[in-house]
Amino acid sequence: MLKIRELQKKRQEEAAATAAAASKSPTPPSNNPVLSSSSSSSISGFNLTPKVGAAQLRIQKDISELDLPRTIKVSFPDPSDVFHWKLIIKPTNGFYKNGKFHFKIEITQNFPIDPPKIKCLDRIYHPNIDLDGNICLNILREDWSPVLSLNSVLIGLNFLFLEPNPNDPLNKEAANMLVKNKRQFERNVYNSMRGGAIESFYYDVVV
Repeated sequence: MLKIRELQKKRQEEAAATAAAASKSPTPPSNNPVLSSSSSSSISGFNLTPKVGAAQLRIQKDISELDLPRTIKVSFPDPSDVFHWKLIIKPTNGFYKNGKFHFKIEITQNFPIDPPKIKCLDRIYHPNIDLDGNICLNILREDWSPVLSLNSVLIGLNFLFLEPNPNDPLNKEAANMLVKNKRQFERNVYNSMRGGAIESFYYDVVV
């Protein structure tokens, strides 16, 4: 009887020791990434890294699909930065033939939800471009859609030099002249591209 009690006591002590050891061992990590603390905090905190990556991937995709005429030249001041472009348009037809017009393009991290920002770096006489270089192009404003590509934007900008739109002007004087007297508008464009003055405003030499 004594031996049985001693055996039972020994087994109880072993069980207690095992339980104590188990309570001190670390909890094994979860194999489910959704349940891990780092993953859950990233989701709840709206980690911006995927969004930034998505914008850059979309820009790189649009760059790889560029199909531009010879009149449009694109360059990158910093080859590792696809969010900032330089652009040159050299029309071979229309009022602005033989001109060389410089633009800068800035793309935000919210692309393609937000359109690219484009500004003309030359002071030019154009119905759709004001003296500060702001551009009136519908697909950069109310008609922008995330499905539009950067190629479409550049083609649309190029078209402004082939067919200026007097119905949606930023330079109202130039727009009125285009409507009322196309020959005089053509002369104004010619003179302005060579650094002439129109209505007391001097323009940049772009030829």
